[in-house]
Amino acid sequence: MGKLLETIIVTFVGGILFSLLHMPLSWMLGPLTAVLLWQGFTKRTLTWPVGLRNAGLVLLGYSMGLAFTAESASQIVTQLPYMLAATVLTVAFSVLSAFAISSRSGISLSSGIIGSIPGGLSQMVVLSEEIENTDHTVVAFMQTIRLLSVIFVVPFFAVHGLAGGAANGTAPTPPAGAAAAAAPVAWGAALLIAALVLAAAWLAVRLKLPTPWFLGPIIVAAVLTVGGWAPPHLPTPFILAAQWSLGIFLGLGIKFSALAGWRKLLPYSLAGGVALVAFSLLMSFGFSLILPISVVTAFLSTAPGGMTEMGVTASAVHADISMVVAYQMFRILFILFIVPYLLRWGLKGRRAPGSS
Repeated sequence: MGKLLETIIVTFVGGILFSLLHMPLSWMLGPLTAVLLWQGFTKRTLTWPVGLRNAGLVLLGYSMGLAFTAESASQIVTQLPYMLAATVLTVAFSVLSAFAISSRSGISLSSGIIGSIPGGLSQMVVLSEEIENTDHTVVAFMQTIRLLSVIFVVPFFAVHGLAGGAANGTAPTPPAGAAAAAAPVAWGAALLIAALVLAAAWLAVRLKLPTPWFLGPIIVAAVLTVGGWAPPHLPTPFILAAQWSLGIFLGLGIKFSALAGWRKLLPYSLAGGVALVAFSLLMSFGFSLILPISVVTAFLSTAPGGMTEMGVTASAVHADISMVVAYQMFRILFILFIVPYLLRWGLKGRRAPGSS
């Protein structure tokens, strides 16, 4: 209980400070930064129950699922070829950068590739243990640096660059017309919606979908909204609490122990992460010219971040949340189900440069 109280106090201070400084996504990045600094300098270990993490993901998923409409669903279907193109280009760029990192740092090519591809950190580490001649510690380090680069660079640039600093990243706003459509919901209907959301999350866990506690509620909320039910939107304090929980979870997932002893690899990993973000920005400008989406929506859709983090950022800058989540989900599923087979085939027998 003492550890939990310490976590709450430390991360609450981080959220307050980031809010006072008008930082983007203050209640996600503030607690995340507080966790990293507190554990790094005090050597104390913070904790966060998995139930609270899952509850935050459920709230965020449900809230973002409400942004889906029949029109956005039809747009997503028509943009499937572009989702595939964006994913393939992102993976290809990651592989090319991995060749450069591998040749300069001396790590194995398989470690460089799996460490550079923007899949989930935990999923890539697990995959690295299945690929021959791959150092899972190197992969964890590179994925950590990429994650930090994306989490801090993308929201800041999206808010203060592409969105012109118009949003500070607090809570999502309902889509146009949603306020008029959403009538007061009776307790019975609210309980039914809650039951459906929790059932969807449980089913997503059973089906082993990526980020199930987030993806399941998105799907059921989107189905309800597209079906014309207009479920109620969550109050702002609930959204901020969910972002707070996510920030703590992300901070605890980044282990400083994985960074120790890799000073030579750090600049290459950092350069690779920033280069991938820059490549996504370049793609977003091209996509905004040929598709009916804004540059900021295209950027968050193609950015090498997680579905949850980019979805939260999209809600803060009033981008098309449904499009961002759809692109991110497509890339994650492609990397989880297609890329491992390609890597096992392409990296078979590869060794680190200079090894016997």
